[in-house]
Amino acid sequence: MESLLSSLKTERTARKVYRTRRDAKAAVFDYIERFYNPTRRHSTLGNLSPIKHEQQTQLA
Repeated sequence: MESLLSSLKTERTARKVYRTRRDAKAAVFDYIERFYNPTRRHSTLGNLSPIKHEQQTQLA
C-alpha cells in the first residue's frame, strides 16, 4: 500500500490542482485501474505483471 501511495503522489498528483473533487477522484481511479494495477508485478504471478502473465498464458 505504501508503494502505491508513494507512486500515486509522485506520478499523478504532485503539484497538481484539481478543479473539483470529482476530477481528483477520476485521476486517482485512472492511475490505479489503467496504469498501476495492470503494470505492477505480482508475486503470485511469478513476479510478472498481469498483462505479461496473460500473454504468457495465452502463448502456452
